[in-house]
Amino acid sequence: MNLFGYRRADVTIGIRNHVLILPTSVCASDAASQIAEKVDGTIAIHNQLGCSQNAYDQACTLRTLAGLVANSNVYGAIVISLGCENCQMDLMIDAIRQRTNKPLETFIIQKCGGVASVLDQAIPKARAMVQASLAVPRMPILLSDIILGTECGGSDPTSGLVANPLIGMLSDHVVDQGGTSILCETTEFIGAEHILMKKAKDSVVAQKIKDIILPYEESQLVVGENVRKRNPSPGNKAGGITTLEEKSLGCIQKAGHRVIENVLDYARPIDQKGLIIMDTPGNDPISMMGMAAGGCQIILFSTGLGTPLGNPIVPVIKISANPHVAHFMNEHIDLDASDVTNGKITLANAFVALQSLFYETVNGKCTKAEETNCNEIAIARVNKYVKNGKVKEYYY
Repeated sequence: MNLFGYRRADVTIGIRNHVLILPTSVCASDAASQIAEKVDGTIAIHNQLGCSQNAYDQACTLRTLAGLVANSNVYGAIVISLGCENCQMDLMIDAIRQRTNKPLETFIIQKCGGVASVLDQAIPKARAMVQASLAVPRMPILLSDIILGTECGGSDPTSGLVANPLIGMLSDHVVDQGGTSILCETTEFIGAEHILMKKAKDSVVAQKIKDIILPYEESQLVVGENVRKRNPSPGNKAGGITTLEEKSLGCIQKAGHRVIENVLDYARPIDQKGLIIMDTPGNDPISMMGMAAGGCQIILFSTGLGTPLGNPIVPVIKISANPHVAHFMNEHIDLDASDVTNGKITLANAFVALQSLFYETVNGKCTKAEETNCNEIAIARVNKYVKNGKVKEYYY
């Protein structure tokens, strides 16, 4: 199947053509939402951060928000700030301009005289930006232009046995065609790190994998927490997953069988080909946000227990191999892979269906999350701990 997308001035390729209404802090989020409600063709996010954060946190927030604007699925952005927050408008614009030169319009609520005045000024600008975005034509693209994100949430045994291996097959396919695939959710690598390290390109990458997994568990122990008491979650346990190692062995199936080329911090730009690990928490909206900010255009998301969650910037294809969930929550499931679980078809048969759906989604077919507008987001928080005199950051 031929693929089509939007070629940006920075030569990146998008598969959606959004105009983003971006609040720099929680105090501007309502204003951003009101603009998006009044202007067809725009999307807004709910930013709950942007102020009263430590330096590590603020840097992560700025990096993530800038990455959303830079994502090739976005044509341009209307940026809204309150005016007194820590994520000041000049800091936000500087972070964006380090990543992209896309069209931007900026409005500061305190300088405009209030939200009503911002709406009066921003809505016409947003409508004009939407019209400009509609002039950008779809053109042929290659699979090598794609950065694929992989995610699992509400996992049960069918996730690790069927849905995640299916995602791994498509990950291999994208990488083999010169594209990029991302494995994330570091907290769900615990107990399987030795397998991932064996897949590393070299000893340097293997050490990076070790350095993001083992310190996280240690950081929890430092403050009296044991991650194994919270993960697997109650839902995971009710679905049949018994240990964190069991969950991790299922999670990493999403990576397929290719060599791991590198390990990147949360929301860092993804600028190389092949299989990449991004250091993210296991929380689904947070990890998907990191991948979107890194540049991925599409996400495959397995769920054994069911979840409506998507992402406002990136289409999310939901896959379930649980027969009950695939039927009972079908309004949120894009691909029913339960016939593999039931022994009616093979993984190879299901892969053909997933590959077809993937291509159709790249070419504009809406996912269930896009249709239902289930696109909540969250941004990672950053903390640090000290061990042997060395400071280590970790995400949660």
